Amino acid sequence: MTKRDYYEILEISRDASDVEIKKAYRKMALKHHPDKNPDDAKAEEKFKEAAEAYEVLRDPNKKARYDRYGHDGLRGAGGFGGGGMSMDDIFSQFGDIFGEAFGGFGFGGGGPRSRSRRRVNRGSNIRVKVKLRLDEIANGVEKKIKVNKYIQCNACDGSGAKNGSSFSACSTCNGSGQVTQVTNTFLGQMQTTSTCPYCGGEGQVITDKCNECAGNGIVKGEDIISINIPAGVAEGMQLSVSGKGNAGARGGIPGDLLVLIEEIPHKELQRDGGNLIYHKYLSFPEAALGTSIEVPTINGKAKVKIEPGTQAGKILRLKEKGLPGINSYGRGDLMVNINVWTPKDMSNEEKELMEQLMESENFQPKPTQKDKSFFDRMKEYFTS
Repeated sequence: MTKRDYYEILEISRDASDVEIKKAYRKMALKHHPDKNPDDAKAEEKFKEAAEAYEVLRDPNKKARYDRYGHDGLRGAGGFGGGGMSMDDIFSQFGDIFGEAFGGFGFGGGGPRSRSRRRVNRGSNIRVKVKLRLDEIANGVEKKIKVNKYIQCNACDGSGAKNGSSFSACSTCNGSGQVTQVTNTFLGQMQTTSTCPYCGGEGQVITDKCNECAGNGIVKGEDIISINIPAGVAEGMQLSVSGKGNAGARGGIPGDLLVLIEEIPHKELQRDGGNLIYHKYLSFPEAALGTSIEVPTINGKAKVKIEPGTQAGKILRLKEKGLPGINSYGRGDLMVNINVWTPKDMSNEEKELMEQLMESENFQPKPTQKDKSFFDRMKEYFTS
């Protein structure tokens, strides 16, 4: 099914500010919230759709990728936004922006919950670099990498408590995860609410902590993660694999794995966006008489015919021998820049032959345009 445009989902313009994006998401989430639309599958789907749009547009990196490449730019990133989250994930991550809606009850699928909200721990993100060859960039690739990170503690299944141990409500906040303080001011009494400092906002404490993780529910470990990298990525581009970062403490939500793309320089080909450039040197006889040459491509070699009288600086274009676009079905071209090699050391016989050629009228230069640099010629080529 084709995904709708995220800006269309939230009913905002593409230049909307962070405040406008947040306000629009709150409006759509309240409109389609399950508590307001019980047993309405369409409303639930729109609620998740709005969460997916907000999860992308609120993140500067994801928003930049989406603005430039559309939905295709998010492929291989491990599931962006609400499309890869459960209802509980959405409530835990975005619930705080709704305020005291629905008669003062916190959000929750299937009916009202307690007025107070307990904090859900979220693991931190991990950033890794992945180096890719040009052929991997051209065709897309699946990479398996070993990542050192915090993982769920097996001894306590991530709960942080010893087997058989239980949790008790925090005595400081009475299980709410929040504490309220009343201060007398000259304007009267002022009430402030903050996260409980004793339980960290979780509302409960462990009666007997796990020895392996000291009650945190996470330990240092490693994980083998498979990453599907789409074709056409570029140096400096960042992909996000949802839920593959550090595990959240005591059964919390894991962070994301951020994958930074690095290109391994090719020995012969240079990249210019979706196009590839190859510099080919011909001998003077080859340029004058014409010949057939082989040029490297991403997937092997290609034969190219050199016409007699080819001039230095000529650019030959091999269509669709370049790189695919990450947001399109087209491919770039392979541009072969012709250079003529001038020998530095010649024998006496070769010098005599060259002197004879110099006297021939056909070997006198007949320029038809002013000399231009390679990049000037490339610019002229693409704009002509």
